[in-house]
Amino acid sequence: MDEDTQATLPGHAAAERATGERAPQRWVQGWRRIMLSAGMLVYPCLTAVAVSGNVSGAALVAGYAVVGAFCLCFVLTATAMIHRRRRQVLLLLAVMSALFLAALPFAHENAFYLAIVVVSFVAVLRRRHATLVTVTATLAALLVPWAVPAWHAGPGTFQALALLFTVLTTGAFAEIATTNQALVAARAEVARLASEAERNRIARDLHDLLGHSLTAITVKSRLAQRLAAKDPDQSLAEMAAVESLSRQALADVRAAVTGYRDVTLAGELARGRELLRAAGVVADLPTSTDPVATRDGELFGWVVREGLTNVVRHARADRCTVTVTGSSVEIRDDGTGADGRTGGTGRTGEGSGVGKGLRGLRERVAAAGGTVEAGPLSPRGWRLLVTVPPSARHGRAPARKGTT
Repeated sequence: MDEDTQATLPGHAAAERATGERAPQRWVQGWRRIMLSAGMLVYPCLTAVAVSGNVSGAALVAGYAVVGAFCLCFVLTATAMIHRRRRQVLLLLAVMSALFLAALPFAHENAFYLAIVVVSFVAVLRRRHATLVTVTATLAALLVPWAVPAWHAGPGTFQALALLFTVLTTGAFAEIATTNQALVAARAEVARLASEAERNRIARDLHDLLGHSLTAITVKSRLAQRLAAKDPDQSLAEMAAVESLSRQALADVRAAVTGYRDVTLAGELARGRELLRAAGVVADLPTSTDPVATRDGELFGWVVREGLTNVVRHARADRCTVTVTGSSVEIRDDGTGADGRTGGTGRTGEGSGVGKGLRGLRERVAAAGGTVEAGPLSPRGWRLLVTVPPSARHGRAPARKGTT
């Protein structure tokens, strides 16, 4: 609803394309905001009830007209904010403030319910001035009813408390919405930068690998052409060398592509640390992979990739811990997203619809002779443990963790 949140929509759209989470984000951007905005209409309704209790006849009609005009301005203001019409929003807020003042003779202290709506808009639009405006409006709601003898009312305690807590709640929601938008945009940017870095690496590797080989092939091919008539045997030898260089270049390209697709434990920990940071999850990850044998590094890398991806997608966690030993890797989170993890399409993929990620991971671990354990923790959280036969070396290094 606020302009700061709306300003992040381009990045948010890019994140949707990157993550495929369009439906949940449409809910965040659409119906939830509409429902919260519609809930603010409760306050004009309370003011209208107060009008009927304080005045009658022509004054009652005038009071209802003021409250009705306020409701219309509220709807127009919310619509203008969605479409980022800043000037129109400010103009309508000025009109709503005037209507609040006009409602005071009709609704008395209950007219301050209209002030709640106005100050809530100010708290979203003018955050630098939100504290001053909120304190001023709260004091006015508290003291004005007591200062006007004709109203026969004491301090407007209830109205003041309603104003204070409603504005605080609205401001908190605006901050959360802005933070969520920034997080989604950051995730999209992380994915884009990672993809760009990999493309640059592959381009550099292919250039370095093929530059020398193709140059040598070109030179030898020309030499073989010149020797074809004078020295056929030498020409054949040069063409054989060309074939050998071509095979070597092909092997180098395959090796580069394999390196591009390889998964390493150290690389996945580094990428996972950045992913968790972007998702707002405290990452307690190892700073060293020394306990892990070389033969287990790729397998443990796949475990970390699958486990951390599921934490970000499903867990709704605040903290994630990865523990690595010479024969095991364990991923724990304190998330509450357990509904989808025990059913057919959740994190574990157990039941009728086995998840492709964990199914592939189980196959990899089984091929290495290891085991996979996955399940909920008490009172909250999730645990993924992969254990493989210990490496053939003296002793077993202790588990290591590191906090970032």
